[in-house]
Amino acid sequence: MNHLANETSPYLLQHKDNPVDWYPWGSEALAKAKAEDKPILLSVGYSACHWCHVMAHESFEDAATAEIMNRHYVNIKVDREERPDLDDIYMQAVQTMTGGRGGWPMTVFLLPDGRPFYGGTYFPPEPRHGMPSFKQVLLAVIDAYEHRRIGVEAQAGELTDALQPDLLGSSADALNVDLLAAACTGMGRNFDHDNGGFGGAPKFPNPMNLEFLLRCHARTGADEPLTMVTHTLRKMARGGIYDQLGGGFHRYSVDAIWLVPHFEKMLYDNAQLSRLYLHAWQVTGDTFFRRIATEIYDYVLREMTNPEGGFYSTTDADSEGEEGKFFVWSKDELQTLLGDDARIAIEYWGVTTRGNFEGHNILCVPNEDAVIAQRLDMTVEALQERLAAIKDRLYAQRTHRVHPGLDDKIVTAWNGMMLASLAEAARVLKQTSYRDAAIRSAEFLLNELQQEGLLLRTWKDGRAKIGAFLEDYANLIDGLIELYQTTFDGRWFAEARRLADVVLAQFLAEEGGFYDTSDAHEQLIARPRSLQDNALPSGSAMIAKCLVRLAAFTGEARYADAARAALAPLAGAMRQYPQAFGETLSAVDLLVRGIDEVAIVGDPADEHTVALVDVVQQPYRPGVITALSSADVPAEAEIPLLGFRTRKDGAPTVYVCRHFACQMPVTTPAAVRDLLDGRPIP
Repeated sequence: MNHLANETSPYLLQHKDNPVDWYPWGSEALAKAKAEDKPILLSVGYSACHWCHVMAHESFEDAATAEIMNRHYVNIKVDREERPDLDDIYMQAVQTMTGGRGGWPMTVFLLPDGRPFYGGTYFPPEPRHGMPSFKQVLLAVIDAYEHRRIGVEAQAGELTDALQPDLLGSSADALNVDLLAAACTGMGRNFDHDNGGFGGAPKFPNPMNLEFLLRCHARTGADEPLTMVTHTLRKMARGGIYDQLGGGFHRYSVDAIWLVPHFEKMLYDNAQLSRLYLHAWQVTGDTFFRRIATEIYDYVLREMTNPEGGFYSTTDADSEGEEGKFFVWSKDELQTLLGDDARIAIEYWGVTTRGNFEGHNILCVPNEDAVIAQRLDMTVEALQERLAAIKDRLYAQRTHRVHPGLDDKIVTAWNGMMLASLAEAARVLKQTSYRDAAIRSAEFLLNELQQEGLLLRTWKDGRAKIGAFLEDYANLIDGLIELYQTTFDGRWFAEARRLADVVLAQFLAEEGGFYDTSDAHEQLIARPRSLQDNALPSGSAMIAKCLVRLAAFTGEARYADAARAALAPLAGAMRQYPQAFGETLSAVDLLVRGIDEVAIVGDPADEHTVALVDVVQQPYRPGVITALSSADVPAEAEIPLLGFRTRKDGAPTVYVCRHFACQMPVTTPAAVRDLLDGRPIP
């Protein structure tokens, strides 16, 4: 028995019965390494990681390998989703050692004081493809540690020095419209005009970059950014990366055409992509995008929501030991299950006897509905009606299969992202169920993942743990701001503002910008400061975006000043490498192009007030914030934007302000639209 049995992480619990004497990261393991002068073997992964499972089966379940590990090392297992700080620090070290290569499982060898000196990712049980076996690595590393210690110490020192954040100097003047235009153009250079997305295989959705391109279109009217977004979203949703039966996106495509996914499903991907498809529908009015957004929301609420209102983290890529087995079909299966309808399914999803994935078929949509309908001698409407019934039958049949593993821990940052998307969808799509789910989510997060006013990172089975990181605060603040603008319940705004003040008190760097960890966090060999987007937006970018909006709601310059100080040093990097800074560029967009501050006074149940709110919130307006009071506010309000706002002639009234100047109040939807679209009021 190792030391993982009492952990809450599903990933750590997957290893509790290994013969390896695993410890969780903590004082006990670190003290043991120092007391016994043993190197630390740090293994980092996550529950849905396919190659993590492979290495666990090949090596960590092997008694001979475990014996070497237990004799020579203090072995620490870390869930990267629980501890992004450790993952970030040691991934940087591995990438430094391997010329930029990284991934999971991550295997790093540390001195007892935590400094890394050697590492890599997956190691096979036997030598293959030019890689040494894991046992060979274990023996070679301990030999170096015991007999060439001076060299090992020197290597550890050099690596640790390289982990300190390297901030690029730049002035706030570099944050301008020219930067945004250059970034928009720069993203287009790597665009795949045939298949959508950026670059070749493997291909990731990159929702932050697509969102920025959508902003470029909304702000400038340029067609090319919108074409890049809509082309990509269509290709993705028609590909195998999208679950054609159950909704929701898999993590990424191993090819350039979105066909063969890595089959894990992550909450954070679906939170971002649901919001992006929602925005695409707002911009284009194309119901295809609305349908995909709705299918994602319905999938999350059906399969990824716990009874308390939180959202689960991940579903695995594997079931019954095979990647993708849960999701694929044979032609014979479809013919047996569907009878006469099989010809429709086979034609629509391009199913063949040979298959497109290891002898089976990943369902995808290779042709437009109109083309398929013509081939089947049907109308498009009839095709879609029959397909809806076919999907229901196949989905019901699929529920009888062995499901992929579920990582049911609740991560604050990812839940904040899903909260934001659901809250926005609730008001745009007029869906009460989404509104109710968003409120339950916010209540759950604030009740269960908060202690003495500070957030915690994860929750599972009633236990919350680990002080929250910058990305947790930032994404929850974003979600609360969106929920306020959907419900106009002031408690959500008050919580968002209070949490932002915690960030400014505990995460702010003296020279400007933010650390990923708070001042109260345990001291590590480096204080991480992630500035680029990865699968998630950087915490720094998200908090900057939130602070710019809070400045608009409150009129307090300290929020905007903190955002500007965080963004300015990255101006040169954003111009040179725009694809690494999609969320940061969206924050710059708010800061540079400004925010329309909309204050509404009127009964939210009154149809005239609703019409005013709708003209503000139904279109895609990324540079607008909205506050509402049901009664006249003759003095300062809890939300300063609402202060001194009163009805005009007793009618529901809208005030629009921008750059510290307010327009005359208006009372009709047409007048509000003209103000927000920049047209003069007659």
